[in-house]
Amino acid sequence: MAYQTEPITPAHARLGAPALSASWEIDLWGRIRRLSESARANLLATDEARRGVILTLVSSVAASYVTLRGLDRQLEIAQATAKNYSGTVDLFALRRKSGVVSQVELSQAKSQYEAAVAAIPSLELQVTQTENLLSILLGRNPGPIPRGKTIDELVSPAVPAGLPSQLLERRPDILEAEQVLVAANANIGVAKSLYFPSLSLTGLVGAVSTAAHDFFTSAARTASIAAGIAGPLFTFGGIRGQVDSAEAGQRAATVFYRQTILNAFRETNDSLYGAQKTREQYEALARRVAALRDYARLSRARFDGGAASYIEVLYAENELFSAELNAVSSNVQRHTQLIGVYQALGGGWLDEADKLAPGPQGMKP
Repeated sequence: MAYQTEPITPAHARLGAPALSASWEIDLWGRIRRLSESARANLLATDEARRGVILTLVSSVAASYVTLRGLDRQLEIAQATAKNYSGTVDLFALRRKSGVVSQVELSQAKSQYEAAVAAIPSLELQVTQTENLLSILLGRNPGPIPRGKTIDELVSPAVPAGLPSQLLERRPDILEAEQVLVAANANIGVAKSLYFPSLSLTGLVGAVSTAAHDFFTSAARTASIAAGIAGPLFTFGGIRGQVDSAEAGQRAATVFYRQTILNAFRETNDSLYGAQKTREQYEALARRVAALRDYARLSRARFDGGAASYIEVLYAENELFSAELNAVSSNVQRHTQLIGVYQALGGGWLDEADKLAPGPQGMKP
């Protein structure tokens, strides 16, 4: 006798329905496009902020090195002056024993010498501090900095006349503010798109089987696509608030962009005018140093000839020492102002500096 039975499918033989699902939103109202535009602008703004940091770093390194070379020169002047005054003290001590000069003149010479000696430790401290600062800016432990040309050997580049204002367009802060404004404009479109419904497609691709031997056979494969529409329901007040917020952000970004441009013009004008005036100041101080050198030399000759007291020599040499230090400081300011011009104009060497900037984990790109 034959019996007809149903196939046995135990629980452990039954399989689930593994499948892959994905969903897509059709960009009918431009929401996704505006979101992408905003994200891209924010990314570019962040990159310009990074370039701005590099520009500031390079300018700081250049200015600090000029300051260091200026301090080196002032230290040389102080040491040479102290050595010269030391010789005068020794000479006056011998003359005092012979009765040629008075104790007053010897005391004046000693006072002059000690004033020069007192300037040396302060300058040495500033040299060390500037070296340490440069080391930190260069990303290494504090220590000595190799020297190149002296402050007097540094050549000042000429600032060409009639610089076009378009040079300011390469400033990282302006480019950053511009991208922030682009992102703010895009965010308005994103907020307004919330008024409209969104159409999404959901796809299901996979396989369905109840027995192990049927799993992943062609007959068991399934595919389906479903569409759905979702729209705002009595939320126009909330969406209006988001739109207002986005529009306020756009207005703030516009004001910030304009203010950034105005500040760029101010910094450029200050730097250009400052470069001109510090150059004029340095040239005047250099002429004063030359005149005081003649004054000190002639005063010393008059004193040696008995035609003048040492007070005249003391005054002339003290004025010369002070003028030489001031001239060096003015020369440092002159170079620093020129560095400020390049920084205000976006730095022509920014792209090259960007290539040398460390990448992730301190690695160069």
